[in-house]
Amino acid sequence: MNEAAPRLQLLTRAGCHLCDVAAETLARIADEAGLEPASVDVDTDPELQAEYGDRVPVVLLDGREHSYFTVDVERLRQDLGLRH
Repeated sequence: MNEAAPRLQLLTRAGCHLCDVAAETLARIADEAGLEPASVDVDTDPELQAEYGDRVPVVLLDGREHSYFTVDVERLRQDLGLRH
């Protein structure tokens, strides 16, 4: 039985200032939506590192890339059905 991936994931790496900022932003929006974002270090998985390593932080929504470098707050709020 496969567990479903979290709706919101943040691909990060240690020592990444943009990742820290994105994590704070994502946590705030996720809280409004009643979600718990998962954080994944791309450097722990060679496939993730190869695909996303040069673009972290990357926000995944339902397993699909939503935004990178910064959280697209307006679009994410809209895609989660949150009011402005």
